[in-house]
Amino acid sequence: MEKICVVGLGYIGLPTSAVFARAGYDIVGVDVSEHVVDKLNRGEIHIEEVGLPEIVKEVVENGKLRASLTPEEADVFIIAVPTPIHEDFTANVDYVISATKAIVPYLRKGNVVIVESTIPPRTMDDIVAPILREQGFDTEKDLYLAHCPERVLPGRILIELIENTRIVGGTTPEAAKKAADVYRAIVTGDVIETEAVTAEMSKLMENTFRDVNIALANELAKISSRLGVDAHKVIELANKHPRVNIHHPGPGVGGHCLAVDPYFIVEKAAEEAQLIKLSRDINNSMPHFVVEQVERMTVELKEPKIAAFGLTYKGNIDDVRESPAIEIVEMLRRNPRFDVRVFDPHVRDEQVPFPVLSFEEAIQDANLVVVLADHNEFKTMTAEEFLSGMKTPVVFDTKNCTNLDEDKMTVYKIGNLTNLKAIQE
Repeated sequence: MEKICVVGLGYIGLPTSAVFARAGYDIVGVDVSEHVVDKLNRGEIHIEEVGLPEIVKEVVENGKLRASLTPEEADVFIIAVPTPIHEDFTANVDYVISATKAIVPYLRKGNVVIVESTIPPRTMDDIVAPILREQGFDTEKDLYLAHCPERVLPGRILIELIENTRIVGGTTPEAAKKAADVYRAIVTGDVIETEAVTAEMSKLMENTFRDVNIALANELAKISSRLGVDAHKVIELANKHPRVNIHHPGPGVGGHCLAVDPYFIVEKAAEEAQLIKLSRDINNSMPHFVVEQVERMTVELKEPKIAAFGLTYKGNIDDVRESPAIEIVEMLRRNPRFDVRVFDPHVRDEQVPFPVLSFEEAIQDANLVVVLADHNEFKTMTAEEFLSGMKTPVVFDTKNCTNLDEDKMTVYKIGNLTNLKAIQE
């Protein structure tokens, strides 16, 4: 193995390319965006990830990584393209299909083809392999075809690409071994070989497990609001049991994994996946719950000014994919009574369909700040900073992340709305 072609230069494909290039392999990264390709060939990146700018600059300068709009012949092909969902919540595997067809002219016998994109069960066997067979390849003898799902956390991708256990599912045992050896060249964690469908399902269940448990916490927040209980205190005490670990509630679930992957299971086994589907419904309802509380807080104000803090689906990253914060802001903006301003130190204007302001601009004469992401910048903010510009210093913290002096201002947490009072000017 000397040359690897990585198709898709997003949050997974680009770091993967950089890590293999740093290990000494020749990498050509392929993307449909001319902007992304041009930027990468200058040694620059279009996403935010800790440590990635330095590595990319290094491997581009030493010639180990370059970008292209079209694939090239290689020893290994890695497909890392998005798999979003349709409006009916079924999987959209069009990008995987397009990427598979795009590499066909460059394939040779003996190549390893790996799909890292998260995909519904049996996609490798029922969709990817048939495409290659239709082009004359024997997928049991000519090519080594496997699925190796990414399992990394944004903000720690470069670490976890190396240290995390990798699951490699082959369409044949030989394919699993060949693909696993690709990762053994760079991974210090275990590399486990299995069948393709098992690898597909294991990735989906990792994220479904978390989604279901988050739904339990979010349902607790709703129940606590109805009963006048502090859910955060309930969770703190319940988690003192040695076998209990309840998550904390939030404004919803986002990202390309947790908010999407459970639907891939529901699509394939709707009658059986009842708990999974219900958990998705609960988590999808949280933006509406947040907006309801904002309406309760501002019911006495004629034209409330609201500052939304945070647009990403988790803290300290720039990823807004499937972010509930975006949905909440758009719901608030649709209400003609609200004057909504937005602040996020990690997000650029071109990423979202509304302007991103500075901290000072967002809080100027604001009646309410709604914290929607747990960025470190928000955890260290002081009451004095809010008092300097707000008209009525009230914060609704939906991420339970702020550490504000509640003697100086009013702070509501999403799991503790027992003393909620309408804001008075």
